[in-house]
Amino acid sequence: MRLVECVPNFSEGRRPEVIDQIVNAMTTVDGVTLLDKEMDADHNRAVVTIVGEPEAVLEGAFRGIASARDLIDLTKHEGEHPRMGAADVCPFVPVKGVRMNDCVELARRLGERVGSELEIPVFLYEAAATRPDRENLADVRRGQFEGLREEIGTNPDKDPDYGPKRIHPTAGAIAIGARPFLIAYNINLGTPHVSVAKKIAKAIRHSGGGLRYVKAMGFEIKDRGIAQVSINMVNYKGTPLFRVFDMVKNEAARYGVPVVGSEIVGLVPVEALVDCADYYLRLEGFDSGQVLENRLAAAEAHEAQRSGISDFVAELASSSPTPGGGSVAALSGALGAALASMVANLTVGKKKYADVQDDVTHLLRKTEALRLELTQLIEEDANAFDRVMEAMKLPKTSDEEKAKRARALEAALVDAATVPLAVMGKCVEVVELAKIAAEKGNVNAVSDAGVAALAARAGAHAARLNVLINLGGIRSDEHKAFVEKAKAAMDVLGARADRLADEVMDAVLARLS
Repeated sequence: MRLVECVPNFSEGRRPEVIDQIVNAMTTVDGVTLLDKEMDADHNRAVVTIVGEPEAVLEGAFRGIASARDLIDLTKHEGEHPRMGAADVCPFVPVKGVRMNDCVELARRLGERVGSELEIPVFLYEAAATRPDRENLADVRRGQFEGLREEIGTNPDKDPDYGPKRIHPTAGAIAIGARPFLIAYNINLGTPHVSVAKKIAKAIRHSGGGLRYVKAMGFEIKDRGIAQVSINMVNYKGTPLFRVFDMVKNEAARYGVPVVGSEIVGLVPVEALVDCADYYLRLEGFDSGQVLENRLAAAEAHEAQRSGISDFVAELASSSPTPGGGSVAALSGALGAALASMVANLTVGKKKYADVQDDVTHLLRKTEALRLELTQLIEEDANAFDRVMEAMKLPKTSDEEKAKRARALEAALVDAATVPLAVMGKCVEVVELAKIAAEKGNVNAVSDAGVAALAARAGAHAARLNVLINLGGIRSDEHKAFVEKAKAAMDVLGARADRLADEVMDAVLARLS
């Protein structure tokens, strides 16, 4: 599984119903999981964390930004936190099976969509930045909504990377980027004087000569009558939490101010907390594998993976007609796409294959999209056949009921043939991409490119059988053209799958020898 985290920040922290609508827009995308949602009334800001497969997260982020554009009006927004957009910032973070350059690609694709479809100016930042002066988010956001409103379109230095050269009248602009995991960490001071928090923030942040990998600002928390040092820790391994806390505490003591508490906004890796425990408790020889929850999670994940495969195979072997051959055809194609992705992942970033990086990155994007589509088609095939079974159960005692049943059955059969026909087409695409993997991918994984092609070719021919068996029940003139067109398409796709698979095998054997 490839996992990407996305942490969009929205300029709304006082209306839960608005953030709920935005979150709902993101999580209606299949494969997107909501991990966290934090709202801060003083900052008037919400931080949302979602995770999932790259393509699903990309779509979820786009829908969240689109929803924020329609629901948040920056001309009416006030809060402590700097902001330039309704959806203010949207970073992608690699979690599992994904590299930083994959997240950069996601950021740029999202930026292009947001700019063209939503007409919001987009600035790329951090690892996705197109110029050095835009790597730092603070530099990108300088001037905020009101300042950028005057400069975009008049100052060439403020031209966005994507979208119109004008601020969106209510949604502003957005920074989209790629970065490592960031810990949003706030330390509260026992004083109402924000000037103290600002002095401490300047002392601890890297740009002020302080700690590496630390960004900080000072704020006033009016409802509590205290000041706060708000910190972004962009590399918690390079600069750990305990070091930041100790420095803030020491700096605050210079002004006779106590630290009254601290808070983590959003999620935090357990490793960061274990490092704190290790430091303050002086633990010897301790590692995160000794954390009970970590050990249990690892065991549960292993068992879930085993049982998930076992359950599918057991269900396949049962007397239930679904899942059946159509689902297996889609699964074969998805497995082929996954193997092609693996070859691409083993090639991206390797100096030996520097001359094919663009080709392999493009290959990875396409194989991942196909893997997701074919995975969804596993269930769609089963659902389509279930509708055939439902139509067959319709009453047929009268001529009218018989006619109604016949119409419903043919419509269901058309759907049941359409799904595996789509599977067949996508399997052929996988074989074609496996050829690129075989020719340009890491030679140490070239055999996997061959297996990818064979699995996808098997999926294509398996899907063809499922199309044929459903076409056999379609006899009315109404769907005659559909039947003929489907048969012609299958002939072309089947021949192409065989030809491409043979070419893949030739390429694989040549590189193996």
